Amino acid sequence: MRAAALALLLLGTALPASPGVEVRAKNKIPPPVALPVQSKNAKDLGAGKLLVASRSLGDPNFAETVVLLVHYDAEGAVGLILNRRTDVPLSRVFEGLKAAKDRSDPVYLGGPVGTPAAFALLQSPAKLEGAEHIFGKVYLISSKSLFEQTIAARPDPGVFHVYLGYAGWTNDQLRTEVKLGAWFIFPADSATVFNSDPDSVWSQMIRKTELKLAESEPADTAQRHSAALISLPARSLPREIPRR
Repeated sequence: MRAAALALLLLGTALPASPGVEVRAKNKIPPPVALPVQSKNAKDLGAGKLLVASRSLGDPNFAETVVLLVHYDAEGAVGLILNRRTDVPLSRVFEGLKAAKDRSDPVYLGGPVGTPAAFALLQSPAKLEGAEHIFGKVYLISSKSLFEQTIAARPDPGVFHVYLGYAGWTNDQLRTEVKLGAWFIFPADSATVFNSDPDSVWSQMIRKTELKLAESEPADTAQRHSAALISLPARSLPREIPRR
C-alpha cells in the first residue's frame, strides 16, 4: 500500500451535514451449536475480520458493537460499525443524487470519526473496479464517482449498506485493546455484515463467544470475565491510512 493513497480511504465521500441523524421443539434434543473460529490474539487482526465488543467494554462509542475492519497495517486500522442503523434514508444523505431520490433504505453510523463522510459495503459477484476488496465478494466504496455509479445501478438494500463515519485506531491502540480483552476477533461473513436485523447482531455474536468460553473455563471464571469493566486508554487516530 502506498502513502499517497492514504487520505482517500479516510475521507470517503464527503457529504453536507445531515441534521437530525441520531444516530426449539418440545422434548427434543437441540442440535449441536456450530461455533465459528474466534480469537483474542492481536496477531489475528487484519482487514476482513470482525471485532465483537466484549460485555466489559464500557466505551459508549463501542459498547455492544460489531465492527468490520476494512483496513489494517503497521500504521493503523479502520473499521465500520455494522449494527448501528439509523432512521435516516439514503435519499436524504444523497439529496443531490437523482438515482438516490426514491431510496428509503437507512444509513448506518459507521463510527465516531468523520461523520460527514460516507462509505458503503457492497456484495458483488463480479470484481468491482475502483473499490477496495475486503473479503469474499464484499467491497468497500469510498469515492463519489463509484457511489454514484453504484446507486444508479439500483443495488438490492440487502447487499448494499451505507455508513456515515468510521472507527479508527493506531496499530498499537487496537492491539492493546484486544490484549485487554475488549474485543473478540472473528472471520467476517456476508450474513453478518448484511444482517437484516442489525440490532440482534451483537447479542448473537457475544453468545457464541460465551458458549466457547463455557467449554474451556469454569462458570465462575467466565462470569468474572464478563463482570470486569474494561477501561481503555485514550485514543489517538492514525494520521493516514493507505489503500491497498
